Amino acid sequence: MLFQEFSTYLQRIEQVSKRLEITEILRQLFQALVQDKDSEQLVLATYLMQGSLVPSYLSLEFQMSEKMLLKTLARVQAKGGVKQAPPTENLFSGIEQNVFNNEEALERELLSAYKQMGDIGELFEKTLSNLKSLVRSPQPPSIVTTHQFLGQLALTAGTGSQEKKVALLATFLEQIDPLSAKYISRIILSKMRLGFSTMTLIDALSFVKNNAKTDSANLERAFFKKADLGKLASAYLLEQADLSSEALLQTYQVEIGVPVLPVLCQRLNSATEIIEKMGEVVAEPKYDGLRVQIHINHELFADSGLPYKAFTRNLEDVTHMFPELAQIATALRVKNCILDTEAIAVDKKTGKFLSFQETIQRKRKHGVADKASELPICFYAFDLLLLDDQVLLDQELLTRKAKLADLFADHQFIKKTEYLLIADPIKLKAFHEEQLAFGLEGAVMKQKDSRYVAGRKSWRWVKIKEEEGSQGKLSDTIDCLMLGYYVGKGKRQAFGIGALLVGVLDKNETGDLVVRSLSKIGTGLTDEQFREVKNLADQHLSFNNQKPAFYDVNKNLAPDFWLEPYLVLEIAADELSKSPIHTAGVAMRFPRLVRIRYDKKFEDVTTVEELASIHIAV
Repeated sequence: MLFQEFSTYLQRIEQVSKRLEITEILRQLFQALVQDKDSEQLVLATYLMQGSLVPSYLSLEFQMSEKMLLKTLARVQAKGGVKQAPPTENLFSGIEQNVFNNEEALERELLSAYKQMGDIGELFEKTLSNLKSLVRSPQPPSIVTTHQFLGQLALTAGTGSQEKKVALLATFLEQIDPLSAKYISRIILSKMRLGFSTMTLIDALSFVKNNAKTDSANLERAFFKKADLGKLASAYLLEQADLSSEALLQTYQVEIGVPVLPVLCQRLNSATEIIEKMGEVVAEPKYDGLRVQIHINHELFADSGLPYKAFTRNLEDVTHMFPELAQIATALRVKNCILDTEAIAVDKKTGKFLSFQETIQRKRKHGVADKASELPICFYAFDLLLLDDQVLLDQELLTRKAKLADLFADHQFIKKTEYLLIADPIKLKAFHEEQLAFGLEGAVMKQKDSRYVAGRKSWRWVKIKEEEGSQGKLSDTIDCLMLGYYVGKGKRQAFGIGALLVGVLDKNETGDLVVRSLSKIGTGLTDEQFREVKNLADQHLSFNNQKPAFYDVNKNLAPDFWLEPYLVLEIAADELSKSPIHTAGVAMRFPRLVRIRYDKKFEDVTTVEELASIHIAV
């Protein structure tokens, strides 16, 4: 398939907002890709439609800023000339003909146009549509050749790499159509603006075969095992197309080096409720650290030459951030294994655990060795997902625990998480409070016979986060999505933010994802916190300051600036009270920011359903 044809599908998706309409266009796109019977093309197209060259667990960044893209576009424009100024936007009306070959002048004008339009893709499309003398290639690039070029662009490094990247991209832009350039520029900046989720893509795969979501549940479970949509699409639609989704689920297995989606915790209100619902439980400390999945492979990973990889709960590859993993890999005498762990920073002098805010400082790209020396990490392993090529996901938790116990002896950088079997709610409450006294987040309770199933499925894992009996405080904090912000008054006006609008997840009557507003937060943040949030928020402003289509917000609450769904904030509050204006139906009283959740995606925020389990602790 030509990339130009691929781009027309992306354009159609962009022009609709309902999930069913998006799913149908994606179905048509997958169907067209399948007709070519090209597995490589299908895999790469699946990555590209998500705005990436690689699956989400790999890191391949272009290292090209908006300024570099504008410089590239100015170079192409200087070479191609201009037909006339666009009739409505009039982007180039201020430039005289005799300076059209002046790249710096063109770049300044493009920057002004970009600030007005707010979308790099629209700017690329309109600018290239207006050129008159470029000679397009008689053989437009395919999806595969476009991906090859983009890979070359991303991998260009070393002295003078910025100029090399500009030159490479400028040459490529001269050969392609304006619509293709629109989506290529967005891919480079990781801003596709297409508005569909992983689950929508999975539904679209099912629609190809069944014209319904018949296979979606099994495909989702397969994705949980191996979080690579490109590989899943190829297996389901081409390589093993003759298998039922049930049979595919058995053959599509965990792969060392590809993350397994993590199990997440549900909430229950008390130790008594937990024992009533779950019976005897495995009770473990809940560490306030960074969730890290460790893959050990003594045949070495081909892309790095290392015997280990590490991924966060968001599937981000953080291998290079933890040099301690080298010693851990040496200590584990196995062919391969996958460990689920919590990484937590330890005070070098006292040996005590440090806060999440200090632990998260280890999540960095530069100065890794110095920070590792300053803030050593200990990984607390609490689950074993694979051992010597044997997948353990469907084995009972206690069986996995027993194999984990035999895997290694505790040492400086990795320890096994201790646990107790508890059936008495009084003992469970005491264990929970003991962990709080140690400075941890309390306890995690797990069904002792549970399989490892990603997400918040059933009541396999449950948490109690805040100490029961904390008078006047909610029984848990709430992970909220920041929807926008309001310009401040008084001294806050100096740094441009005075209040935040936050929301939680829900589904509408058709099952589509929607975000409901929960609270407007104008207090409970220090000036420093306001500045930090403002700086992060401005990196994710919505296109043309438009409210994202799936935000459900009363028009009287519209913020001064809308944000794309990205920034997750953990909020504590004293009460949830009924609200006639917030679409979640309730609002927080006396909210305050606990922390910015850099480790969470917007899909991980609290749901309206979960709010029902949060109460004032008594």
